[in-house]
Amino acid sequence: MGQKVHPGGMRVGVIHDWKSNWYTGNKDFADFLQEDVRIREHIYNKLAHAGLSDILIRKDAQRITIDIYTARPGIVIGKSGVEVDALRKDIHGMTSKAVHININEIKRPELDAKLVAQSIAEQLENRVSFRRAMKRSLASAIRSGAQGVKVMCGGRLGGGEMSRSESYSEGRVPLHTIRADIDYGFAEAKTTTGRIGVKVWINKGEIMPSGYESAAQQGDTRLGDQDQARRRGGRAEGLGESRQGGRGRGADREGLGPVRQRRPRRGSGQGRGPRRPREEAPAETVEQPRTDEQGVSAEGREQPVIEPQVEETPAAVADAPDTTTQKQMHEDPTKLDQSGDESAEKPKARASSGKTPATKKSPAKKAPAAKKPAAKPETKKDEG
Repeated sequence: MGQKVHPGGMRVGVIHDWKSNWYTGNKDFADFLQEDVRIREHIYNKLAHAGLSDILIRKDAQRITIDIYTARPGIVIGKSGVEVDALRKDIHGMTSKAVHININEIKRPELDAKLVAQSIAEQLENRVSFRRAMKRSLASAIRSGAQGVKVMCGGRLGGGEMSRSESYSEGRVPLHTIRADIDYGFAEAKTTTGRIGVKVWINKGEIMPSGYESAAQQGDTRLGDQDQARRRGGRAEGLGESRQGGRGRGADREGLGPVRQRRPRRGSGQGRGPRRPREEAPAETVEQPRTDEQGVSAEGREQPVIEPQVEETPAAVADAPDTTTQKQMHEDPTKLDQSGDESAEKPKARASSGKTPATKKSPAKKAPAAKKPAAKPETKKDEG
């Protein structure tokens, strides 16, 4: 049988404080303790849907101060403070003392173990797969900045006949490291097949006493010293040495064995100015042409002068005319005769203003047929 210690109770007085702060003698101790239990049960039952995380109680002789930490302060306060007033009256009737209530909002509910356990329990009650609910809450907590998360569900998971427990974890959750700020939360899911318990551990980092540096800061300083020693030419130690994987360094590269040292290149010394661009050596079987004027080939002869070739057109083509056919101009003699006659121009104006232009344009079409100079040679022949 495992004997587990509550992570919060193990750190009380070191990095955590008590959740109930009051002092009384042995005579009234049991009454004060029962009073705290009744107050917490009443608040949890009345505000079960408000996402309550923690309740802190401080008692004086005639006054009780209650600090409520919740992710939904609007539900706890109510419209214009109605819910808070009702809660104050209920606690006053239970204790017959003056009651003062402070409501504090939780800005990041993903990092509160109690709220994460409650959300997983609600999902299990709504028939969500327990693996999906656990992995989703795990990823959201890590994304919000937690150094480690562990989630465990126990009961008739998935409706199985035999109860079992499954857990998922990510990061580191050192339960026995007292300076580690580990938040613990527990909730129960009331399903149709029975109750399923949900436990959540969240590591929020380390709380160091005053005057001490955290382990992360010490690690950064140590790595910085190694970098400085490496710049000065000394050999680093530990993790810094294993990560030296450059040219000319024979160190163990991530535990994969010694690295083979490469030979330094010729002329690659430091401080000799800028490195020249690397020239690829030509192949031995192929002769590469030289582009300079005084270049000599491999056989010892000079390179011939390369002159640009300009194409010249032959003379026969240069003397040829621009076009192969000559243009001939033909003039109509009737137009020359009628150029000064006004009577020949008037019918054209009438034809343009008439209703039937097609019928009046016909004489103009027959004008070329009335050429008489072509018939004169025939009359001369008849006379002769």
